[in-house]
Amino acid sequence: MTSKFLNLHKEKQQRILNAALNEFANKGFDRASTNEIVKSAGISKGLLFHYFNNKKELYLFLHEYFIEILMKEFFTSEHFAERDVFERLKKIMISKSHLMKKYPEIFDFYMSAYIETSSEIKNELTSSHFDLMARSYSRIFENIDTSKFKEGIDMNKAIDIISWTLEGYGNQVMSGVKGLRNSEADFTREFAEADVYIDMLKRAFYK
Repeated sequence: MTSKFLNLHKEKQQRILNAALNEFANKGFDRASTNEIVKSAGISKGLLFHYFNNKKELYLFLHEYFIEILMKEFFTSEHFAERDVFERLKKIMISKSHLMKKYPEIFDFYMSAYIETSSEIKNELTSSHFDLMARSYSRIFENIDTSKFKEGIDMNKAIDIISWTLEGYGNQVMSGVKGLRNSEADFTREFAEADVYIDMLKRAFYK
């Protein structure tokens, strides 16, 4: 059914996507109302369920649809030409902040999805999150300059430590700016604090 939705006129498609995105981001899965979604989108409930069997299918479609939009834009950026892993990570954080400012509604939705507790969709979200992390990290750390690392360092474990540290910090930042409009967040303080962590990691792993 979702393939039919993608063939829908773009303007109507966008109204449905935006209405669902805002409803799920603001209320979470269980409290979100398809009645409110169709009202906001200006369509009938029958039309919504013509394209999606139920609320769960709509939610999971949104989750995958917007992931692909962000991934496509994120991984076409020039920062992957940088081979120093820490310089690359700094550029990635800046790029991510730009995306957050460009698509605040999408990031609000993903923050709500990250902490979603509904048993109806929790397993699917957890699986999607781990798949996204695996896909992202394989790209983020590919073709880095390993010659800068200290001899005897286990590269896989070093990358795990770097990933976990910065992912945790990134999630903390995202939680703090949830709901901010793109004109309100410049991330200056967050970038300065991230530099502290990066410098500590660099001293631990670089020659």
